[in-house]
Amino acid sequence: MPSNKAEIAWVPLESNPEVMNEFIHNLKVSKVWSFTDIWGLDDDLLQMVPQPCVSLLLLFPITPGYEKFRIEESNRLTESGQHISDEVYFMKQTIRNACGSIAVLHSLANTADKVEILDGPLKEFLDKTQSLSPSERAKVLETSGEIAQAHQVTAQSGQTQAPDAEDDVDLHFISFIERDGEIYELDGRKPFPINHGKCDSLLKDGAKLIKNFMERDPDLLQFTVIGLAPSQDF
Repeated sequence: MPSNKAEIAWVPLESNPEVMNEFIHNLKVSKVWSFTDIWGLDDDLLQMVPQPCVSLLLLFPITPGYEKFRIEESNRLTESGQHISDEVYFMKQTIRNACGSIAVLHSLANTADKVEILDGPLKEFLDKTQSLSPSERAKVLETSGEIAQAHQVTAQSGQTQAPDAEDDVDLHFISFIERDGEIYELDGRKPFPINHGKCDSLLKDGAKLIKNFMERDPDLLQFTVIGLAPSQDF
């Protein structure tokens, strides 16, 4: 989960819905919503996911092949340009190992019209940063003590021993959301959101994009997909 600089470092979040849910509910996201495991990308397994699923998180390994693809993609889109909806909330990652929290923030910021966020640190952060640039939003996160504390508490509560904040971790979280009928990939390591085109179903269209990640590194198994959807307890 690397970032472009390492002055500030957080303990990586575990790819575990229980950990993610503790994090968002501590930030006062309504418990009507929660993260859930997505066990497979075929249609029959996607049908098991509670509806509506409004965001997808992908944890995947960073490899030399992926890094080459990422740079080429950014260069191509910088040259050709792409349409990005003004409704897409995007922030850069400047905190080492914070990609899990940033993927969660991307998910919630872009679904706030569906997911209720009660008064608390997350609502305050989103209100404060709504009109800021992606880099300015990252600066505010660096100084957001309440979000950092919520991250720290939940990062230590996973089922496996948490790495140290300064550790090099070669796994990275990103999110996929739908906005204005199009599907976007949000990755704080990239210079901008990636518009992947028309979105008829976030689950099905997101699954196709995630399969592309897997096909780039077919010998690796460290891929995990989590969805933000209505809680089964409500």
